[in-house]
Amino acid sequence: MGLLTPAARVNGRRRYTRDHVIHVMTIIRAKAGGMSLEQIREVLNVTGQAERRALLQRHHAELERRLEEISASKRLIEHLMECGADDFTQCPAYRRMVESAAGLQNLHEDTCVI
Repeated sequence: MGLLTPAARVNGRRRYTRDHVIHVMTIIRAKAGGMSLEQIREVLNVTGQAERRALLQRHHAELERRLEEISASKRLIEHLMECGADDFTQCPAYRRMVESAAGLQNLHEDTCVI
């Protein structure tokens, strides 16, 4: 993908520097944050600060969206771990949480949602 350049050889062995470590850790953290190798290459190779900022702002917005989804899922799971209902899908609190997440809170019970 062209993200890394090999270290120089000294006596037949590659010598990696702190800069290599920083570069590799940047790639690892970006990958863990959900960026594709193509996106990482784009960020690393962009020439202007404004363009880099724009690329990162788009990715940041996507991370924020994913964090919200993860938080909502976590809340549901936490409720289910504590819920005493035999059928959790019938638990009023669980149903409110799911309906709210699905945008169904203002619909009547007999309204078709499909």
